[in-house]
Amino acid sequence: MYCNAKRSLGKGRNCQLAMSRQGSTFSRRVATKGSKWVFLAASGIGAMKVVSNKIDETHGEVSKNLSLPYDTMADGLNSLAMSARSYSHYGRSYLDKIDELKNSFGDSVAGFNDILNGGLHRNYMLLPNAGDEVTPAIPPLQPLKPLQIEEPEIDEEAQDIQRQIQEVMDSPVLLEVPLPELESEPSQCTIPDETLVQHQEVLEKLSLELEEKERLMEELDATQNERDLKHQEELGILSQELKEKERLREELDSMQNEKDLKHQEELGKLAQEIKAKEEAMNEKDSKFQEEKERLKEELAEAQNDSHRTETELRKELLKLQESYKRELDKYRSENEQLKFLVKNSNLKTSSVKKSIIDMYAEVLDTLSDNDNTYKIQDHLPRIVVVGDQSAGKTSVLEMIVRARIFPRGHGEMMTRSPVQVTLGEGNRHTAQFNGDDRVFDLSSEAELKELRAAVEGRMTKNLKPGETVSSEVISLTVKGPGLHRMVLVDLPGIISTETRGMMPKTKEALTEMAAMFMRNPNAIILCVQDGSIDAERSNVTNIVQAHDPKGKRTIFVLTKVDLAEQNMLNPTRVKKILEGKLFPMKALGYYAVVTGRGPQDDSIETIRAYEEDFFSRSKLFRSGAMRASQMSTNNLSLAVSDCFWKMVSDSVEQQADNFKAARYNLEAEWRNTFSGIREMDRNDLFEKAKDDILDDIAALHKSTPLEWETLLQENLWEEIHPKVVDDIYLGAAECTSSSNFNTKVDIALKDWTDDKLPQMAINVGWQTLFKQLETIMTTKKADREIGDLFQPLKANILETVKAQHAWQSTALKRLSVIQKNALEDTAVTNKMQWDNSISFMERILKERIDLANDNLERCIGPSWTERWTGWRSRSPLESQCVSAKNELQKLLVADEMHSKHLENDELTTVRRNLQTQGVDVPYEIICTVWEKLYAVTFLTRALSSAQQCRKAFYHRSIACNAVECNDVVLFWRATRMLETTSNALRLQIMNTEAQRLEQEVKQYLDELSRDEENKKRLITGKRVDLAEELRKVRSIQDKLELFIAELNKDQ
Repeated sequence: MYCNAKRSLGKGRNCQLAMSRQGSTFSRRVATKGSKWVFLAASGIGAMKVVSNKIDETHGEVSKNLSLPYDTMADGLNSLAMSARSYSHYGRSYLDKIDELKNSFGDSVAGFNDILNGGLHRNYMLLPNAGDEVTPAIPPLQPLKPLQIEEPEIDEEAQDIQRQIQEVMDSPVLLEVPLPELESEPSQCTIPDETLVQHQEVLEKLSLELEEKERLMEELDATQNERDLKHQEELGILSQELKEKERLREELDSMQNEKDLKHQEELGKLAQEIKAKEEAMNEKDSKFQEEKERLKEELAEAQNDSHRTETELRKELLKLQESYKRELDKYRSENEQLKFLVKNSNLKTSSVKKSIIDMYAEVLDTLSDNDNTYKIQDHLPRIVVVGDQSAGKTSVLEMIVRARIFPRGHGEMMTRSPVQVTLGEGNRHTAQFNGDDRVFDLSSEAELKELRAAVEGRMTKNLKPGETVSSEVISLTVKGPGLHRMVLVDLPGIISTETRGMMPKTKEALTEMAAMFMRNPNAIILCVQDGSIDAERSNVTNIVQAHDPKGKRTIFVLTKVDLAEQNMLNPTRVKKILEGKLFPMKALGYYAVVTGRGPQDDSIETIRAYEEDFFSRSKLFRSGAMRASQMSTNNLSLAVSDCFWKMVSDSVEQQADNFKAARYNLEAEWRNTFSGIREMDRNDLFEKAKDDILDDIAALHKSTPLEWETLLQENLWEEIHPKVVDDIYLGAAECTSSSNFNTKVDIALKDWTDDKLPQMAINVGWQTLFKQLETIMTTKKADREIGDLFQPLKANILETVKAQHAWQSTALKRLSVIQKNALEDTAVTNKMQWDNSISFMERILKERIDLANDNLERCIGPSWTERWTGWRSRSPLESQCVSAKNELQKLLVADEMHSKHLENDELTTVRRNLQTQGVDVPYEIICTVWEKLYAVTFLTRALSSAQQCRKAFYHRSIACNAVECNDVVLFWRATRMLETTSNALRLQIMNTEAQRLEQEVKQYLDELSRDEENKKRLITGKRVDLAEELRKVRSIQDKLELFIAELNKDQ
C-alpha cells in the first residue's frame, strides 16, 4: 500500500493519506494554525518505516518553515518514541531518526504537540496523489474504535477536524489536511511483500508467546488461588484448635479449682477426724482412769469383804491393761496415718527436722568407722543384745522392731557380724541401710524377704578368709508408728563348743566381740536367757557379770516362757530368776517374754497376739511368779528405751568434752609436726591428686607435632631396624643386578607390610604414649605441700590404665594403607631427598659396622695394646679365632666381591693352611669367624658404595655397585614410611587416643573415689592419718553438740 503525502509549508498544500483499519492503531495530532491538532489512525510497523523515511526527506524543510511551539513539538516526538520502543526490531533505528529530527529543530521552532497513542499498522500504501488507486496487500480488517481521550474544550474548527478523523477511522478515505507547504515533493516509499510477511510471522509468534504467557499466568493464578484456599482452610483449622485448647484450658482451670476446693474440704475433714480421735483418746484415757479407780475401789472392797480373790482381780486388771494398750496402739497408728496424709498433701508445709534419734545414730555411725588410731574412746550409750546361741535374742529384737528383718535358721549360727539397729518414729514402717538409698517397706512380705537376703549378703561380704564371724558393724535404720527411739546392737550368739565348719578360735572371737561392746561403761547390756533350758547351762550370765558386777546397766530377759511353763515342775524356779535370786548376776530389771510359738513363718502380729493370750492365762502369772509389769515385749521395749535415754542424758556431755579435748590435742600435734602445711584429709588429697593427674594427661597436648613425630620415628626405627637392615637390606644385597635387588626388596616389603608392620607401629604408638605420660608424671616438679604423696596413686593409675587401654581398632587398616603407599613410592624427586637418604643410610651402616667390629673383637680377644696395657692374654679359643681370621682375610683380599657363604673346598683349604701353620681350628670356629669378618667387610664396602652414590642422582649408571644405588632408594622408602607413619600415629594420639585415655582415667578415678580401702592404701602416711583423725573428731564433736542442744530442748 502506498501513501502520498503532500505538504506545502505556508502555501496550503494538502496531504492525501490513506489509512487502513487493520491491526493496532496509531494516533497522531496535527497542528493547524499553530495550536490545533488532528488525530490520525494508522497501523503496522511498516507505517513507522514510511514515517521514518518521510521524516528523512522532509525534516529539513519542516525545520525551516514550520513554526510551532517547541514544547508541543517535543511532546509529539516523545510520544512517537514511546510507540516506537514497543517494536524491538525497528524501534532503535526509528528512535535515532526521531532524535536527529529533534536535534535539527534547534531553538528556532517552538515545539510540537503531536501525540502518538499506539502502534503503526503493518499494511499501508503511499499514494502520490489523491486520485491514485489503493491496492491493499491484505484485506482490511474490521475498524477499531478510536481511543477515547478526554480533551479540553476546543473551537468549532477543531471539532470539524475531529469529525473528519472519525470518518477516516471508520473507512479508508483520502483526507486532505492543510499543512505547511514544502518546497519539494515528498518521495515515494515502498515496502517489499517479503518483509511484510516476515513482520507478520514475527507478530504471530509474539502473539503465540503472549497467549502462552497468559495461559501460564492463568495457571499460576489458579495455583495461587488453590494455595490461598488451602491456607485459609488450615488457618480455620488452627483457629478451631486454638479455640478448643482455650476451652480445654478453661475446663482444666475450673476442674483444678474444684479439686483445690475439694482438697481443702478433705483436709478440713482430716483435721476434724484428728481432733475427734484425740478427743476420743482423751475420753478413753479418762474412762480408763475412772475404770482403774473403780477397780481399785472394788479390789479394796473385795479385800475387805473377801468376796473376790486377788488372782481374779489381777486377771481382770491385766485384760483391761492389754485392751487399753491395743486401743492406744490403734489410735496411735490411725493418728500417724492421718498425719502422714496431711504431710504428703499438695499444700506447702514446713520441712521436717531431723529426729533426735537420727542425729544420735549419725554420731554412732561416725564412731563405728573410726579406727581408733589416736585412742579416741567410744563411750556413747547403746543397747548391746547378748546371749547364748539360739537363746532367742534376735527374736526379741524383731519383736521390739515389729518386723522379721533378720535371717532365720534351725539351730545354726545365722548372725555372723554385729547389726546396729536404730529405731525411730515414722509414718511408714520402713528400713534402710546406712549409706544406701534403698528403702524397704516392712509391710510388704516380698520386701522383707529382700531385706533379710541383703542383711545376710552383707554379713557374708564382711567375712574375711579364715573367719567364721566378723567384727564389722552393719548399720540399719528402722522407722515406724509407735516404735520406741533407741539404738540396739545384735551380736552373734555365745557358743560353748566349736562345731565342724567353724574356723579355729571362733569361740574366743565371739567372746571377745561381746566383751568389746560390753566394756563401754555406758553401754546397756540386754542379757537374753533361754527359759526352756536349765539355768546352769548358760554361758552368757558369767560374761555379763564380769563386765557389770553390780548390775547398774544390765537388763535381764527370759525368753520362751511358754515352753518353761510346760516343762517346768517347780514354778518357783522362774520366780527366783525374775526376782534375781537364782543367777549370781545383778540387773536393773527382769522381764519375761514370748517370741514365738514354734513355726518360723508366723508374723509379728500373730506372735504378739499369742504372747498376750499366753500371759492372760499363764499359771505363773496367776500364781504370782510374775508381775504384770515384767511381762510382754512391749513392757520390755518401754523399759529399755527409758533406760537408754537416761544413760544418754547422763553421759553424752562428758563424751562431748572428751572429744573436744582430743580435738585440741590433735590440732596441737598438727601445728608442731606439719607447720605451714594446709590440713587436708584423704578425700581432699584424693581430689587434688585427681586434678593433678588430669593436668598431666592434658600436658600431652603441650608437646609440639615435631617433638611427637621425632620421638615416634626414633622409637619406631628402634623397633623395626633389625627387620629392615638384617632381613630386607642384607638379604637382598647379595643380588648381582639391580632388577633382582628391587624384586626381592619389593616382595619382602609387601609381605612385611601385610603381616606385621602396622601392628608393630601401633604398639610403638601405644608405648610412646604411656612412656610420655609416665615421664610427665615422674618429672613434674613436686609441690612442697604434697611431695611424693601422690606417686603410689599415679603408679597404680598408670598400671591399671595400661592394662585397660586398647588402640582404636579402625586405625590398623588406615595405617596399613598409609604404609603401603609410602613403601611403594620409589621416586626420589630431588637431590636433597637423595642426600638425606644417603646420610641416613651411612649413619645406619656406621652403627652396624661398630657393632660388627665389637662382635669380631669379642671373638678374637684383646688386641696387642690391650694385652700389654691391661695385662691380659688370649685364650686358646681366641687364638684359634685370630689364626682363622688372618687366613680368611686372604680370601677376601683375593676376591673382594666374595659371596656370603664359603664353599666346601674353600673351607677345607683354609683349615689345611692353618694345620700347616701348626694350628688346628675346627670347621665351626672357621665358619663363625667368617660370618663376623664378612659382616665387617660387607658393611664397609656398602658404606663406601653409599658415599659414591652421592654423585649418581642424575645418572645411576656411574655408580660402581651392582645394584645401581637402589639400596639408597630402599632407605629412602624406609624414611618415607617412618615419616608418614609417625605423622599418622601423632594425629591418632592427639585426636583420639589421648582423649580416650583421659576418659578411662576419669572413670577409674570415679570408681576409686568410692573404694575407701584402695584410697586408704594408695594415699597414706602420718600426715594423712592425722588429718583424717582430726576430720573425724571435729565431725563427731559438731554432731554431738547439735545432738545435746536438741536433747536439752526435747527434755
